[in-house]
Amino acid sequence: MKFTQMQEPSLEKPLMIAALQDMGNVGSIVIDFVNKSKRTIPFRTAEATHPSYVLDNGGYIEIPKEIWEYRHDQNIIVFGGGVGQPKTEEDLHALCQDVIDVAKKHSVKFIYTLGGFHTMRQIRGDHQTFITTTSKELTAQLQRLDVNMTPSKSVITGFNGLILGYAKQNGIHGIGLYGELDEPSIPQYKTAKSVITTLAKLTYQNFGDTTELDIMAADIERKLKSGWNYDI
Repeated sequence: MKFTQMQEPSLEKPLMIAALQDMGNVGSIVIDFVNKSKRTIPFRTAEATHPSYVLDNGGYIEIPKEIWEYRHDQNIIVFGGGVGQPKTEEDLHALCQDVIDVAKKHSVKFIYTLGGFHTMRQIRGDHQTFITTTSKELTAQLQRLDVNMTPSKSVITGFNGLILGYAKQNGIHGIGLYGELDEPSIPQYKTAKSVITTLAKLTYQNFGDTTELDIMAADIERKLKSGWNYDI
């Protein structure tokens, strides 16, 4: 991994939101929405230096760039979004460690991550968001806020799970928000909206109007009814 610092933001104990693309694109949708809502400013990038594939454009290839940004406003650091996750265990762990290093540098006390929660049940109505944390004590505190905790034991893979482990090992409170979805291969805007609503409740932040997510969700549903296939 290659890390590039563009500027040094002046921040005092901000909270951090960190997530990468995952099933249903939930991580990317939420991160991109928060960045747009908060009008965040980029200050650091992480770039994969060993791509695991090339793009054939019909007679010639291009090497894809996988770059993720650190952005900030006055009291939030936002990391991730974009496309993809690190393709090797080495890069994944290097990226998690860098996120922790940036968090420590700016005295972050809470790291929030998020993504999709695949359910086999047919979802009717609102999508729920489930929460897990880095300690039983923190979970007990959140349960008083009338939120849904993860219902059973499971393995959380990829950056959006592993970063909680890194936070726990480094004495930083970690909270994972995972929105339920029943079809991981298409963008899940309703799930992303549920996660944003829960994130706002936990962080006391205003992320603005989510109407555009409703519009995107309706557009996906319309296309699916017409026989459209989406390859994420």
